[in-house]
Amino acid sequence: MENEFLTIVKEISDKLVQRELRMSVAESCTGGLISHEITNLPGSSLFFELGVVSYSEESKKSVLGVGASLLKKHGTVSEEAAVAMAEGVRKLAETDVSLSITGVAGPAALEDREVGLVYMAVSLKDMIESKGMSLKGDRETIKRKASLEALRFLNQVLRLWL
Repeated sequence: MENEFLTIVKEISDKLVQRELRMSVAESCTGGLISHEITNLPGSSLFFELGVVSYSEESKKSVLGVGASLLKKHGTVSEEAAVAMAEGVRKLAETDVSLSITGVAGPAALEDREVGLVYMAVSLKDMIESKGMSLKGDRETIKRKASLEALRFLNQVLRLWL
């Protein structure tokens, strides 16, 4: 899996550096693992600006500007929350591109959402893409799979939009 992370991060780096774009990340269920994998790439400072671990509902509101009414209506583990997190961190960091992820790593369900459910979003200046998925495994496995899937999703969106 480590080689997969490095390969995808390198592809993302090539796209962003070539276009002189900066990115930021807002993570919840992955606890900083995405930012860790990005910064494992030498030269990541050329494109990576900021990583925020917004684990609590309060930090999603206060740091990322996610609306309390949105969280009350849809929950912290929702596609709507992922979109708001991506937009919030992009604005906070003043970056061109952002990636967010929220979900349930386990061991127990949260907000009536099953273990392994994750939502991710990619925000660029004039567009946003999001998706959800269900992953299987223990807590650590879900965190690693979710991180890899989020980076794959970012790479796919960049391929389409850049």
